[in-house]
Amino acid sequence: MPIPTDPAGREAYELDRAHVFHSWSAQKSLDPVVMTGGEGSYLWDADGTRYLDFSSQLVYTNVGHQHPAIVKAIQDQAATLCTIAPAHANDKRALAAKLITDVAPEGMDKVFFTSGGADAIENAIRMARLHTGRTKVLSQYRSYHGATATAIQVTGDPRRWPNEFVPAGTAHFFGPFLYRSVFHAETEAEECERALEHLEQVIAFEGPGTIAAIVLETVPGTSGIMPPPPGYLAGVRELCDRFGILLICDEVMAGFGRTGAWFAIDHYGITPDLITFAKGVNSGYVPMGGVIMRDEVAATWDDTAYPGGLTYSGHPLAAAAAVATITAMHEEQVVENAARVGAEVFGPELRAMAERHPSIGDVRGLGVFWALDLVKDRDTKEPLAPYGGASPAVGGVLGAARKAGLLLFNQYHRIHVVPACNISDEDARKGLAILDEALEVADAAYEGERVSVAA
Repeated sequence: MPIPTDPAGREAYELDRAHVFHSWSAQKSLDPVVMTGGEGSYLWDADGTRYLDFSSQLVYTNVGHQHPAIVKAIQDQAATLCTIAPAHANDKRALAAKLITDVAPEGMDKVFFTSGGADAIENAIRMARLHTGRTKVLSQYRSYHGATATAIQVTGDPRRWPNEFVPAGTAHFFGPFLYRSVFHAETEAEECERALEHLEQVIAFEGPGTIAAIVLETVPGTSGIMPPPPGYLAGVRELCDRFGILLICDEVMAGFGRTGAWFAIDHYGITPDLITFAKGVNSGYVPMGGVIMRDEVAATWDDTAYPGGLTYSGHPLAAAAAVATITAMHEEQVVENAARVGAEVFGPELRAMAERHPSIGDVRGLGVFWALDLVKDRDTKEPLAPYGGASPAVGGVLGAARKAGLLLFNQYHRIHVVPACNISDEDARKGLAILDEALEVADAAYEGERVSVAA
């Protein structure tokens, strides 16, 4: 990207490159866009170029940018009480907890607030270990749970590898993923059955009496948006119950409307012991995360102090944003919109796009949570970018889309279509049209036989 021509934008760019250390990046190669404003599903940069945001940034602006009710709630709270220590009660924190538990499964009535998703995972695992008296945690390959010490250990993608210097008592297993099945399954039913058999074997070999928790993303996000097959989560729940293991569902990315339900677990009819959340709870306007606790787990600390806490737990500005976000989602039927636009626009049009583009090996998703699995060859399913890496072809798709005014979310060989949950049909179709053209870059790198896939 060119350096902004706007003087203020150029100064921001130069200060950033001189002093800001960016996450997950080689610093010298960075060339960030200076963003200066946004509204709804759009952002604009320092030179006034507008972008339709199909990334929701890091998949968290669930009600879009600068929602007026949330902005006002933050302003009003700042004028009243900017901050208060977590030992005190606060009206917005209390109301945020009630609104969150109101949309959680029955019997989950307590919320422990954190500053984000990674420390929500840290505390959920700590709670599971203390509640069970066990230490080991099982989690899936093809998962991401955060970058703090324990959260990165339970993560199942390559970002874990350079961080494995803190022993955390974790082990990994394969979750169900029919498109790239490790179980040689040919149907969703086979994939579910074999994945559960595999997990039961892992539990047996790791020692059921040593395992405190199984941690999984209800619908894995960054690792590929892979909705589990029917029956899988119920099977995991049964295994946990049989062996006295707590089930932690990570809803940091999938929660608060992203899949067309308040929580992704709502699609599968299960109740976990702990739910971690962040991101969409307040559309990312002020950092917030948390753990929703099953009542019997929360009761562990009725008479004994919980040995954990955070300075900004339930921060008033974040809590006020959460109250406004959840209220707006109810009043504006944002969750219902995500479900409808997924079923009527994204699902059908992305599958039709796969008919036109040989580089699309698989289309999968729910609500406004979709992934395109880009391949060099549909028969071999060779990814268009290597696992844990990038490629000029995928970079070319992103560049072509951005040049046309569309911001996409990308991980390795996948393009994720993850706009705001309240996106309009018009903007959804506009973004898909840009993506459709940008995928010609991926098709140019395709090496296999050019045949269409069934919708």
